Amino acid sequence: MYEPRNDVVTPHSSERYEIALNTSAGRVTTAVDVPTAFVPVTAIVPLMRRLGEEAHALEEARSLESGQARSCQKGCAACCRMLVPLSPPEAFTLREFAQSLPCDQQERIAARLAQAKSVLLAHELWNQLVELAESSQSPEDDMLEPINQAYYALRIPCPFLENDLCSIYHERPAACRELLVTSPAQQCQDMAKNPVAPIPVPVRIGSVLGLLWGELTSTPPRLIPLPIALDWAEQHKKMSHRSWQGTQLFDAALNTVWRFLSQTFQQSGNTPSANERTV
Repeated sequence: MYEPRNDVVTPHSSERYEIALNTSAGRVTTAVDVPTAFVPVTAIVPLMRRLGEEAHALEEARSLESGQARSCQKGCAACCRMLVPLSPPEAFTLREFAQSLPCDQQERIAARLAQAKSVLLAHELWNQLVELAESSQSPEDDMLEPINQAYYALRIPCPFLENDLCSIYHERPAACRELLVTSPAQQCQDMAKNPVAPIPVPVRIGSVLGLLWGELTSTPPRLIPLPIALDWAEQHKKMSHRSWQGTQLFDAALNTVWRFLSQTFQQSGNTPSANERTV
């Protein structure tokens, strides 16, 4: 249905989509411009992030109405010691962005990545992360939890963190965008011991993009741990050159979102109402 091509045509035209998504927090209504040419999957990553953020904003507004304001502020980087999962489209997007940065910044990132790899090798975690990214089976929560805990115990700063600020803030992964808490900020200093209260996430865009990539490439959905994301994207860069007709690609992404939302409603015992899109 979505036949890939290995040539990427620079989009000169687009179609405007009027989208309505019914989420657990309410209805998201927005418009996005989707390229009509053949494009790589990275072309729709910003569009999907935008949908996710607008849905998450509804949850944040609902939380605020109940008297629970988010405590996350600029300069708070406690969560930047967690193991962040990326979908393959996000890993390719991050690689492209990293290569566009000034040389000195690329060198600093490379040095921090090398330092993180050294620590992970010393604690026998590096190979586990590589195996996770290359696994032919979808990761199960019971397999991921010990890895997440072991990684968090090391308190390795995100390689993209500079002076406790995210140096790739506008290109940060969906998982980073989705973690907002209402509990006191000091409790985030040790989330293994202190309970935190996250704001619910209506649509996990990283998961959606992972499922989409699996469908497009006939491969299992996979998670790419952030410390190996640039290496993984470099090793699989030929796959990043594949392209699909833009509006068909976005349709496929929306269908994945709607399936994700339907599953969420079913798990909560609610009946979903129809989602819509018009061109």
